[in-house]
This record gives sequence, structure tokens and C-alpha cells, in this order.
Amino acid sequence: MQCVACQSTIDPSAGWCPKCGLAVRRSDPESDRRFVTILRADVVDSTGLIAELEPEAAISRLEPALAAMRAAVRQFGGIVSKELGDGIAAVFGAPIADDNHAPLACHAALELVRRVASLGDPGLQVRVGLHSGHVVAYMVASEFSKVYEIGGAAQHLAARLESVAEPNHIYVSQACQELAQGHVRFEFLGGKPLRGFNQPVPVYRIVGASDLSSWRVRRARSISRFVDRTIERALLARAAEAVGAGRRTVLLLGDAGIGKSRLAHEFAQELKAAGWRLIDAECSPNLQGAPFSTLKRLLLSLLDAAAKGSDGLENPRMDRPLIQQCALDAVLDLPISEPQWTELEPHARGRAICDASCALVENAVRRHRTILLLEDLHWIDRASDTVMSAIASLQTPNLLVLLTSRPNGMPVWTTRCQAEVVAMRPLDDDSGMAMLADMLGPSAANNDLKTRIISHTANVPLFIEEVCRGLRDSGTLRGQWGDLALMRPIEELGIPTSIQGVIAARLDRVSRQERSVLQVAAALGPRSSVAMLRELVELPEAALQDCLAVLDRAELLVRIDSELDDELEFRHEMVRQVTYDSMVEKVREDIHARIVAVFESDGTSAEEPDTLCYHALRAKDWLRAFTHGRSAGRKCLSRSAFADAANYFEIAMGSLDKTPPTPLRESDAIDLRMEARGAFIASGQVAEWLDLGKEAERRADAIDDIGRKVAAMTVRSGAQNFYGAPVEAVAIGEEVVGLAVEWGNQGWLNLARYGLGQAYFLAGRYREAEQTLALAHAQLASPEASAPIGTTPRYLLLLCCMMKSFTHTVMGELDAAEQLQQQASAIAEETGRPYDRVAAAYSGGWLKLGRGDPAAAAAILEEGFVLAQKHGIRLFVPVLACHLGIAYLEQGLFDRARGMLTEAREEAKAVGYTSAVLRSSIYLALATHRLGDVRAAQNMLREARNTARQQGFSGLEAEALFGEAVVTPPSDAVNKAAILAALRAAIAIASESGALPLKHKADAMLSGMLAGGDRPS
Repeated sequence: MQCVACQSTIDPSAGWCPKCGLAVRRSDPESDRRFVTILRADVVDSTGLIAELEPEAAISRLEPALAAMRAAVRQFGGIVSKELGDGIAAVFGAPIADDNHAPLACHAALELVRRVASLGDPGLQVRVGLHSGHVVAYMVASEFSKVYEIGGAAQHLAARLESVAEPNHIYVSQACQELAQGHVRFEFLGGKPLRGFNQPVPVYRIVGASDLSSWRVRRARSISRFVDRTIERALLARAAEAVGAGRRTVLLLGDAGIGKSRLAHEFAQELKAAGWRLIDAECSPNLQGAPFSTLKRLLLSLLDAAAKGSDGLENPRMDRPLIQQCALDAVLDLPISEPQWTELEPHARGRAICDASCALVENAVRRHRTILLLEDLHWIDRASDTVMSAIASLQTPNLLVLLTSRPNGMPVWTTRCQAEVVAMRPLDDDSGMAMLADMLGPSAANNDLKTRIISHTANVPLFIEEVCRGLRDSGTLRGQWGDLALMRPIEELGIPTSIQGVIAARLDRVSRQERSVLQVAAALGPRSSVAMLRELVELPEAALQDCLAVLDRAELLVRIDSELDDELEFRHEMVRQVTYDSMVEKVREDIHARIVAVFESDGTSAEEPDTLCYHALRAKDWLRAFTHGRSAGRKCLSRSAFADAANYFEIAMGSLDKTPPTPLRESDAIDLRMEARGAFIASGQVAEWLDLGKEAERRADAIDDIGRKVAAMTVRSGAQNFYGAPVEAVAIGEEVVGLAVEWGNQGWLNLARYGLGQAYFLAGRYREAEQTLALAHAQLASPEASAPIGTTPRYLLLLCCMMKSFTHTVMGELDAAEQLQQQASAIAEETGRPYDRVAAAYSGGWLKLGRGDPAAAAAILEEGFVLAQKHGIRLFVPVLACHLGIAYLEQGLFDRARGMLTEAREEAKAVGYTSAVLRSSIYLALATHRLGDVRAAQNMLREARNTARQQGFSGLEAEALFGEAVVTPPSDAVNKAAILAALRAAIAIASESGALPLKHKADAMLSGMLAGGDRPS
């Protein structure tokens, strides 16, 4: 084994490193999560082939096929992870990541089938399955060997595809097909039922390799125009101008996706348009093992350019000496009959191929200024590498050699040929925005998304394209390229599978020690500090600084100048995500646990409970996740961040439930739900609020805790006012108040009385509502005021003032309502809490409507509506919108009223606020009527009246009845009778409930009707 700090060899029995003295940390075999392509292949009906054979003969029959399989996998860079007797399992893209793992696996499968078929044994037929997905990969070492194992569901899908494949066919999953499309040709076979999968799985069959170059595949997928690169283009132009004095070589150097090929081809086409001859070729990852594959492409391009040229040389190779002609034919795979060639030594043949190739290029350059473009040098085959070194070093004018390469794999001869290296950088922000504007469209509605994409991708062109493509393919963006609209909010931009391998390959360039530092930083988040890493990675200072220097040079984890600390950040979020995803779960948990311990030791827990909650949750330290989640929820509540508070309380509840069950845990679980209710109430999560009460009540019954049961029932009854029918709310409210009186806890009794008063109000029992609310108001206004956990006496007093003011307003007792409203406003002014200010604005607007001043009501309600939306106080949004719509309606602003009331009704439905749905429907009908649609208004009011009657909202039933009388035209005896009946019913309900203003309006209208007028004003 090796020391994690200095990599020195350590005796397995030692307790510390003999070189640096670091304590030995023993762990399970190192493993990583990888995104790979898995190949499964076996011999069809192998059992039938060898059933009658002796063991030795059976092995002899199958071994040639297995050897062919192994060779095909190795040829394309795969690793055979397991031999299965009559087949193999192989992996591409591990242990060293490769962004071409899917195309390589497809080519290996084609070669595998070809090799087995070429054995000449008609009984040996194979079938192959391919799938791309995440696996856990690890090395299993024994005394004599090492085996690379993979685990995870991905390998099972590959096996299922192989099992249903027809003989000598290759079946591929959709994930693999999407990654290899363009490099390989596929036929879609539709969905196939596979064992172990509930739904049919889309299956593709490989029908052949594509003849498209990598550049053409990328260009066909490109969805953006070429932008900027002003500096790089200027450098290339300067090199092109200098070729008159001699050959110039320029190397575009940069990581995958940075735009090397795009720039090279754009510039090459510019020169071609200016009269230059273009000779281009690319190195292929699929042909690295094929000698002279790159040179062959180059020669074919040169010969094609000569044939199309104006110098009359259709086949310039014919001008070469005989040996050189043979050398060129050998590269081009043409038949050679000359004995002189076959008699040459291998070294002499290589020398002849190099001389002939250089001479051919020199001959072309003498006739035309020529740009020779060679892409992806990091994939060049070994035989071509020597020849390309000579071509790039030719001392001939009018030749511009333009090369592209990634930093890893860059040939050493680029220095010898004095290549000018142009290091490709990501786009600047303006160019990135221009690229996004071209793809998404110029609409300002997407500005926030564009900014997020720029930050997420660090302006790497390929990453920008693939993120946008992923958003469109998923339906998050809809429309045509250049005019896309965002259809839903985006939580995370994610990492497209097409570029996971690109980033993973960069990570594999660093050592295991450097990667461990990077993984700790990834767990910490987008930013970290050297001081924090120093405490977490347990490396000597010199080793840590060396690691950070390497990671900085690789632009994975870069230093930020800061006056406060030596801070670090990931070059872009995608690098962090891939790094984090590469860790197996156990490693992640260990890192997060260490982070929690360090943060708690330095006092971070009090200042950043949300950060500690995040790390404790991922460490699966459930007790700490509960503690810090609850603290984070409280912190968010104090800042009026109600949706965030609800989220943290949910985390705390879920984490606590994962700890061992005890009576103390159950008590904590109940108290937590009682405390959390305020976050769910304010954020408008009414169903969840109701569930809090129900779950707490169930748990209180289980531990026979009467006090907590009363608290839970009080919470449930409060939610029932919004979510159910008033009859149910009144029944449970009266029961809870009775229990609270017996229990003797004044705080919970005050909340129970407030809830019951609200239930009476919704049921249209206004006198009982006023009396019940008065009891709570009196106690809360006294020096001995008390409130339950999760609230304060002042806050509960404000709610009582608000609810009691509503009640007095509906009953026509406006002076009493005014006094209560002033008290509510004073409390809101004192606390400054957004929730309190919104509540006071709501009751203030209602009072102004009751006083017949809709303009003043609108001003107050608009302010409250904006405040509620700004702070996510969703519970108040539908009722504020409803009363704001009523204020517009009474001012004669009918269009605005209809729009606002429609919004109110939809928001009330979304929240689950039953009474608000009914009230907004009633007044939306009146606005619709004033805009001329009488039939629609009548239907809406009739539906609202029936619903209110069925569910027991008698006050709203009376308002709906009065509305029906208003919108029904007195055009005939039937309609007049309907109007009279509606008015009398409304008067009866209003008289019984005490809603005197409504009764007076209905009385006046009824008197007008009875006096003979068609319609009173």
C-alpha cells in the first residue's frame, strides 16, 4: 500500500509512513463512479456447440472466438472486465476517462463481430449489447493479479440487450446511440420488453460505421454561429501573411470543446476563398491503432485538391520515382506488384513513405499557397506521427501548417518545428452572450438563464451548446433555435452526458492525491479556502501547496485574489459536479462528515446552520441534520424566507425520523411540526400544513401525550379553515377549544380560539366569530399574554385584530373595525415583519371597502400584494388579489378587475384555499357581467352559490345570491321571480348571520323591485 501524502510504499502492517510520518488511514479498495459504455458479448448457443465435447475440445472450440473478442476490445481502448466462459464483459471510458467511449465501444463491437466471422467457423456466431451509463468501478487485487470490476444497473441493461440480440447483430441502448450518433449508423428497432424492466426499452441496431469525420459530425450537430476569436484570428492571419518567407506552423492548443476545430475550419475557409489550396485531415480515436491512418487521409485530401485544381496535375504521385510511388500506394492501400518494394527493409519503407509524402506536399506548395490543416494530433497513430513531424518541419515557402491538439497527447515534435502555440481560452462574456442570443433568441425574458449558463459553463463553446440542447430536448426550452421560450423554472442546469467524458478526462490527468484534494473542494462547494482544505485533507503543507499549484495550472481549481483569505473556486460548476459525482457514496459521506466536524469546532454552526445542514444530510448524520435543519428553518423564518424555512423544516423532520424511535424522539418530532407550521402557513402549503397537524396528532396519541395532542389538533383545525368545509372546521375547532380549556395551556387556547373564530367567520356565523375572537384578543392584549411555540403573543394579537376587524366590517360595525385595524397597523409597524405588514394591509383594504372608498382600498391592497409576492407569503396572495379585484370593480375598472380576480381564483386553487376560490369566483362573475357576458356571469354565480351551500359557507352563499340578483336581467316574469327569490334568500342569511351591510343592500334592491322598477341603481 502507499502513503496518501507522499506516495511512499508502506508495509501493510505499519501504523505510519516511514518517510513522512503520516498516520496510515486504511480504507476499502479505491473505487470511483464513472460514466462509461459497457459491452457485453457472447457466443450464440454455446451450450449446444460444446455439449458433446470433452473439456479440452470445448475450450479449443470457444477460445478462438474469445480471443477475437478480447483483441477487438483492446484495439479500441477497452478493458475486458470479466470473462464469462462463452463471452466477455468490457468497459470503455475507464479506468482512464475518454469522451469517445461510446463511439469506440460501437467500433469495437463491429470489429468483434467481423473477427469472429473471419474465423471460418459457421457455428461460431456472436451477439453484442451496448449501454452507456454510470457505474462504480474498482480494482480488485489479489496476490497474483488485478481485475478491474464494475458494478451498477448499467451493466444489467447491456446484458439484457445482448441476450435479445439476433446472431451477429449489435443492439444498443438509446443512451449509447445518442452519444455515438454521427460516428456510427443505427437502425431504430422500437421498444423491446426486457427482463427486469417494467416498460419497453428503446433499442437500436448498429448497421455500420459512419464515413463522416469527427469535424463533420460536430458541425452537423452545431446549433450556433461562429463568434469572436478576434485575437486568435489575428495571430493566424499574421502567420498566413508570413508564409512567403518560409513555412509557418501554428498549433491551436486547448481542451476539448474550447473551439479549436471551429476556429481552424473557419480560418481555413477564409484562406480558401482567397485562393489558397486547402489540404485537411484529422486524427481519429478509432484509428489510433491503424498504421498511417492519418497520413492516408492527408494524402487523399491532397490528391483530391490537386485533381480539382487548375494546374493540370490530376495525379501528382505519378511524377514521383518508382519507389516513392510504391510508398504512396502502400499508404493508400493500393495493390503493389513491384519486387523492389517488397525487398526493402521495414525501416527503408518507412523512410520512403516519409520522403514521398514530403515531396508530394512540396510539389503542391510550389504551385499554390497552401494551408495544411491537421486536427486532433492527440489521436495521431504512431506511424503517421513521424511523417507529420517531417511535413511540419519542411523548409518551403507558401505553406501554412495549422495543427490542433489537446494539452495531453501533444506531440513533442511541435517544438522542433518551431510551431507557434496559440493557447485557446474560453470565450469572453460578451461573446458567450452573443452565442446564447443566437441560439435562444434576443428576448430579455431569457437573460437570467443566459447568465446562469455563462456561469455554469465558463464560456466553453461546446458546453454552452450542449447545455442548451439538453434544455430543449427535455422540453424546458420550447420553440425553434433562435426563438426559444423557457417553459418552467430550472433548479439545476446539470451536465449533458455528451460532455461528462470530456470533463472526466481532464480530471484523470491529475494524480490520485491531487484528485482527493479536488474531491474535498467539490464537497465544500463552488468556493473554498486553503485554510479549510488544510484542515480536511490531512496532507503536509508542502504536499498540499504542490497539489493546489497543479490544480490551478490545470484550471480545475483556481486561486482567487482576496484580501480576507486565500480563496479557491472551480473554473466552472460543471467541473465541480463531475468531480463530486465521481466519488462513491461512502467517500462522499466520509468527506461531508469531516466537514461537519471542522465547521462545528470553529463555531460555524451558529452562523451558517444551512451549510451545516447540507453537509450533515449528505454525511447521513441524521441527528446533526435534524439539529442544523431546525436551526436553518428558524433562521429563514426570522428573515421571512418562508419557502426556504419550510424546506429546512422538512429536512429536519425527515432526518429525525431516520434516528432510532424513542418517546423523546416522538416528542421532538411533534414539537418540530408545531414549530414548523408558520413556514408552511405563510408559504401557502395548506395541504402540508394540514398533514403536520394530522401526523403530530397521530404521534401524540401513540405516546399518550394529551398536551401535544391538543397542540396538534389546534394546528389541524387551523388548516381545516382553509382546506375543508366550515362545518368540519367548526366541529374540530369547538372540540379543540374545549380540550385546551381542560388542559389549561393559555397559549394554545389563544391559538385555538383564533382558529375557531376564523371557522365561525367562514361559516357565516359572524356574531359567534366576534365573541370567540374577543376572548383571545382580551388575553393577548393583557400583560400576561402568552402564545404557543412557533409564534409570539404580539403576532397572534395582530392576527386576532385582523380577523376581528374583518368580522366587524362585515357586520357593519366600522368604528370597532377601525380601532382594531389601527392596533394591527401599530403592531406591524413595531415588528416590521413582512408577514405582519401584509396581514395589516389585508384588513386595512377590507375596511376601506367597507367604508365605500375603493380607491384607498386599492392603494393599501396593492402595497400588500406586492409585499406578499416579494417575500413569498403565498397564503395572502389570493385573498389580497381578490379584494384588489373587488376594489377595481367598484371603481369601474372592469378589465383590470377581471384580470386580477382571475389571477386570484387560480392562485387560490393552487394553494388549496377553498373560501378564496368561492369569493373570487363571485366577484369575477360580477366583473364579467359588467363587461357584457351575462350568461357566463349567471353560470359562475350559480355554481358558486351551490358550492357555498353544499360546503356550508353561508356568508358567501348570501353574497352569491345577491350577485345572482344583480346580474339577472328583469326581462320577464320568470327572471323577476328569480331575482326576488335570490334577494329574499340573501336577506334571510344576512339577517341570521349579522351581515347588516349586505342585508341593507339586498333590502334596498328588493324594495325597488317590489315598487315596480325594473332595476334600481
